[in-house]
Amino acid sequence: MSLAVPDSSALVSLGVAADANRDPLDDAAPDPLALFLTRYRVIVPPEVLTELQDIASFEDSHGRAATAVLDRRDAFTTRPVELDSTFPLDTGENAAVTLANECDATLFLCDEFNQLGLVHASLADTRLVTTPTLLSIFVRTDQLSASEALTLLDEISDARSWDENSYVRRARSLFERR
Repeated sequence: MSLAVPDSSALVSLGVAADANRDPLDDAAPDPLALFLTRYRVIVPPEVLTELQDIASFEDSHGRAATAVLDRRDAFTTRPVELDSTFPLDTGENAAVTLANECDATLFLCDEFNQLGLVHASLADTRLVTTPTLLSIFVRTDQLSASEALTLLDEISDARSWDENSYVRRARSLFERR
C-alpha cells in the first residue's frame, strides 16, 4: 500500500464530499475520503490535526468537512516532525511537507493552489497531487466513474470556491470527455 501525506486543505476538500454524501437513503454515493483512506496508508503530522480541529469549530461546510475527517481519525496515523521555522508556508503545510520528505511518501496531497510551486519545490521524491488529480486517479483505477468524479468535483468546487481554478477546469474537462 502506498504512503500518502495530506495537508489539512486537501483533507477538508475530501471531507466536503464525504459530508455531502452522508445521505442515509443513498448508501451507494461515492466517498472520496473513504477511498483515499483505504487505498493509501495515510500519515499526518499533529499540526494538520490541530488545523482540522480549528476548522471543525466553524458551523459551515468547511467545519462539517473537517469534522467528517476527524470522525475517521482511526483510519490514519499521526507522526510528529521537527519544523523548519524558515519554511515560508503555514505550520500545517510546513509539517506535512517535512513529514512527506522524512518518510519518503509516495504522494503529497495538497490543495493550496496558490502555493503549489513552492510546495512542489520543497518535496524531495514525493509526487504532489491535488484533489482534482486524486479524483482522476480514482477514475483511471476504476474506483469512481467519470460522472461520479465530476459530481464530486462539482460538490467540492462549490464548497471550496474553486470555480475559476485551472486545475479544477482541467479535471472537469477530462471527466466530461469520458
